[in-house]
Amino acid sequence: MTPLRQRMTHDMQLRNLSPETQRAYLHHVTGLARFYNTSPEHLDLEEIRQYQLYLLNDRHQSPEAVNQFVSGIKFLYLTTLEMPWTDEYFPRARRAHKLPIVLSQEEVMAFFDHVPTLRYRAALMVCYGAGLRVSEVVRLKVADIDSKRMVIRVEQGKGKKDRYAVLSPRLLKVLRVWWRTHRSAEWLFPAWRAGYHLNTSALQMACREATARAGITKRVSVHTLRHSFATHMLENGTDIRIIQVMLGHSRVETTAHYTAVSPQIVAGTCSPLDQLDSQVRKQRKPKR
Repeated sequence: MTPLRQRMTHDMQLRNLSPETQRAYLHHVTGLARFYNTSPEHLDLEEIRQYQLYLLNDRHQSPEAVNQFVSGIKFLYLTTLEMPWTDEYFPRARRAHKLPIVLSQEEVMAFFDHVPTLRYRAALMVCYGAGLRVSEVVRLKVADIDSKRMVIRVEQGKGKKDRYAVLSPRLLKVLRVWWRTHRSAEWLFPAWRAGYHLNTSALQMACREATARAGITKRVSVHTLRHSFATHMLENGTDIRIIQVMLGHSRVETTAHYTAVSPQIVAGTCSPLDQLDSQVRKQRKPKR
């Protein structure tokens, strides 16, 4: 390990960045160094800019991937190397605004009917029934299920934040059936190897297989179940601030994106065209 890589790793650890973020940042910094065959500390802004254009135009990487590169490089130069540069020197690629894919309630039922095993069905039901991320589901421990208070404790979720999610009676029943068939002292969804929890890739594979078997043509991932949870909660009249807390969003604006997804909310909104005649009559009505 080079001194620069070690120093950057220590800086990320001091700022409590997640292991996934650390690996991603180091991956992008290594790619930059290999491209120029020199240490990144010897590069200037123009060379960084040319490499970013290379990622977009030659490698055809997505805006999300390029922006992750920008985040890693910013950390290297502004935090580790302490260069006197500002954010404007690190332009980000503009991402297309796309609405998240959401399953209807009928599609959710068909989906769960085709999940192959009880292990995967219980885990995927946590994603939809409580709105958890796939990484949060696989790391759940048996002690995180609080049946007395009917909540699920999410320990160190995204952003290193703890929170509580809803535990529905139906989900609790499914989890109890699963636990009785495969009792575990620690992980709620243990892997086949002792001491390890279920792998996120395995759960994603089970999700894709269930989608195909159910005949659902939408592009569904485990995260789609979380999107569906939030959208269906909104359609049922749940306060958006409550959904924000359960999803673990830092800003309510992030949760508000789901209002654009729900066709029921859109269809139930009154258009000003429908009120045009009544409003005009009200204004024309003579005052006594």
